[in-house]
Amino acid sequence: MEYINLAFKSGGPFMYVILITLAIGIAIIIERFIFIAIKNRLDASAFVNRVIDMVKAGNMAGAIELCRMSGATLPKITLAGLQEYGKSPKEVQGAFELAAMAEIPKLEKRTHYLSMIANVATLLGLLGTIIGLIQSFQAVADADSSQKAALLSAGISVAMNTTAFGLIVAIPCMVFHSYIQSKTNAIIDEVNESIARIYHKIIAPQK
Repeated sequence: MEYINLAFKSGGPFMYVILITLAIGIAIIIERFIFIAIKNRLDASAFVNRVIDMVKAGNMAGAIELCRMSGATLPKITLAGLQEYGKSPKEVQGAFELAAMAEIPKLEKRTHYLSMIANVATLLGLLGTIIGLIQSFQAVADADSSQKAALLSAGISVAMNTTAFGLIVAIPCMVFHSYIQSKTNAIIDEVNESIARIYHKIIAPQK
């Protein structure tokens, strides 16, 4: 722990900037995980089947209430279409599409920042290392010949700390970016399939 603290302090001001990017990345990861994995946790197949059964049974109020009970993306989009039930197929489809245009971007919101943070952290680490090396070479130039090798080695070791810390921040951000993006795409595909199923099996045939 003492070594980590020493390495952080010796890395210079860039270590604090990279630390800020780490804090932002962690905040985005936590917020996206809560929204994707918790708020959008839903058995889509069971939900669609219940909606279909309720509408076919004439229990439109029950189907609408079922949609309002969940904060997930699929029920919100389904609710918009069910509220237009009884109108023309084009109007119902339009309601589904408008709701999808409003809700689906919420699934993708802020995820792309993780990739940017990973790149920025890596570049900040490299920049910190380069500046550290420049300072080391300048210090060595004025040093005694017998001390130059030791001073240069110490300076390079300190300078490399920023690159190491930048990579420590970048790698988890890239991993979580890929995971969250994959989960988001899966939810979007599931939503599109479920809405199409609801429309064609319940709404469209009755128009």
